[in-house]
Amino acid sequence: MAYTLAEAARAIGMQKSTVLRAIKRGVLSAVRDAATGQWLVEPAELHRVYPAIGEVGAGTGALAADAPPRTDALEAENRELRARLGDAQDQVADLRRRLDAEAEERRRLTALLADRSTTPPAPARRSWGPWRRRD
Repeated sequence: MAYTLAEAARAIGMQKSTVLRAIKRGVLSAVRDAATGQWLVEPAELHRVYPAIGEVGAGTGALAADAPPRTDALEAENRELRARLGDAQDQVADLRRRLDAEAEERRRLTALLADRSTTPPAPARRSWGPWRRRD
């Protein structure tokens, strides 16, 4: 019996999106159920690409089973790292705003200079003094 996308993901200890990406890339073959529209993956095909969770020496599929249990210390570290990541993202956003403002100022000044350089210079003023002819 074929696995649905969720069952296939549980069988290998990965996310549904991982299985779906493998299907979309053509690494894993699957068919759509005509009645429900769900992806159906044959177990032999799934385990050809991804080892089952319970297999000894399994590569990627065994990571979920080998993961350390969550502790309060790990949760606290995770919160701290998320806070630092948020600060870094805020700093990046601020720098982008500043660079955008500087770029807009440069564009404005360039346009101003371009307008001045294309304007013909004013004609030289003539003196209203007596005109003398020099021979």
